[in-house]
Amino acid sequence: MNKFLLSVVIPSYNEMANLRKGTLEKLKNYLDKQKDKCSYEVIIVDDGSNDGSREFVEKFVKENNGFKLVKNSHTGKAGAVTAGVLSSKGDYVLFTDMDQATPIEELDKFFPAIEEGYDIVIGSRSSRRKGSPLTRIIMSKGIIVLRTILVGLPKVKDTQCGFKMFSKSAAKKIFSKVKDIHQGYSQIKGSSVTAGFDIELLYLGEKFGYKTREIPVDWLYVETRRVSPIKDSIEGVLDLVKIKLNIINGTYK
Repeated sequence: MNKFLLSVVIPSYNEMANLRKGTLEKLKNYLDKQKDKCSYEVIIVDDGSNDGSREFVEKFVKENNGFKLVKNSHTGKAGAVTAGVLSSKGDYVLFTDMDQATPIEELDKFFPAIEEGYDIVIGSRSSRRKGSPLTRIIMSKGIIVLRTILVGLPKVKDTQCGFKMFSKSAAKKIFSKVKDIHQGYSQIKGSSVTAGFDIELLYLGEKFGYKTREIPVDWLYVETRRVSPIKDSIEGVLDLVKIKLNIINGTYK
């Protein structure tokens, strides 16, 4: 494998609890050990945090080479990830979550797919979703059924795992298109878990003809107050309807 530059994008909204657990130190320790495969940049996109986590990250990036902070207005995870990806310089761009429900070490499983020339490599969680409450399991299964009916992607088992990697060309084309469609994302209040974001990315990847590989990864449910079964289920259904309308209207051409 030829050495490449890897960009790791992490959205961050009021993540002080995870930051205090040493998430960034663990990322740095792992990535420093990959120097024979890749150099790296880690882009933390602060999404308008007000719990002190932005200041925490500011201090960390000053003391650690390869780490960068992007200050974003509060547009939600989709807006934060998009901002980070479009500011990245890597030959490959991985986005992952600050809680590391899928540990960064799972990236080891992605390296062979890079050698094989895949443009998009996505993590896939076990159908058991270890540790996940019943409500989350029901939500995920419902989204899969509706997604298959309305949007397609029948070969993808898990569109929602927050551990996805794109080649530079795929990342720039797909995320630029998504940003244009959503007109740059508007500011929101509170937290927002947008099921449609990941589905839209993968739909565009398929439409643009990029080679996609889905790889099983370890995943452990992490308790969060940001997930509301009823609210997020309703929003997920609305997202799928919007994507279907976009398909009908030719928005993704």
